[in-house]
Amino acid sequence: MAPTWYHGNAADDGQDNRGWILGHFMDPSTGVRSTKDVEVKWGVHPAGDKRADWTSDDQRTTLLLLVQGRFKLDLTEGSIVLERQGDYVTWGPGIDHSWEALTDATVVTVRWPSLP
Repeated sequence: MAPTWYHGNAADDGQDNRGWILGHFMDPSTGVRSTKDVEVKWGVHPAGDKRADWTSDDQRTTLLLLVQGRFKLDLTEGSIVLERQGDYVTWGPGIDHSWEALTDATVVTVRWPSLP
């Protein structure tokens, strides 16, 4: 039986999954971290790091929360720069996005549901 609780470190646990620590893509042996309900990512980005391509027709709802740094998010609806710890943006299905770390930045991303 898979474990029903877990504790760890987001930076360590996300190393093999581009920062993602919860979601459908986690091995079922990880227990509660393998879920179709939500995806969570701990993103550590050096200054100048950016998403090379825009997402395409994503059908999830997303929350992006700034932990530290300056982080630019481009949405099909417009652009926003997150600058103050705790700044966040949320958007719904069908809105494409791209991003760039303007300084060294750490962000938490939450998406739901977790879709293949």
